[in-house]
Amino acid sequence: DLHSFPTRRSSDLTNGVALSDPTGILAALYRVLRHENRADDALRLADIARAEGASVIIVGQALGPNGEETPSSRHAAKVAQAIRDVFTEGDVRLWDESGSTQAVRRLYIEMGVSRKGRRGHLDDRAAAYILQDYLDWHRPAQLSPGNGEEGNENESDG
Repeated sequence: DLHSFPTRRSSDLTNGVALSDPTGILAALYRVLRHENRADDALRLADIARAEGASVIIVGQALGPNGEETPSSRHAAKVAQAIRDVFTEGDVRLWDESGSTQAVRRLYIEMGVSRKGRRGHLDDRAAAYILQDYLDWHRPAQLSPGNGEEGNENESDG
């Protein structure tokens, strides 16, 4: 029963938020929230999740190049815990956001977006990128691109 997945992607001053469609297949930009403090940010994200009927909130966590914890990832874990404290009816999961902003910039360049159009914060776009990565990773094999109606025959259960 996965519905909307608010995703938090943070810079120092803002939190980017993205939502999935009701089927959990596509991520979309939602909004950028100005960072207040951890407790208030957690409450606002939980309120968005409730208003959108979400059962899961994804928090972006920038891990090191070998998947190790970083100061930023430890901060994200604290933020996730603050959200868990106020979103007790749902689940809060951490997801690696490493390289998400750079990936969004590359996509904009590939799409031919002008330098002027690429200016400004990218937190909401990076949040959508992180959420899409999460959704793609958790997509059932039968819904994955390139698979027929029978699903992925090469995937094993063990």
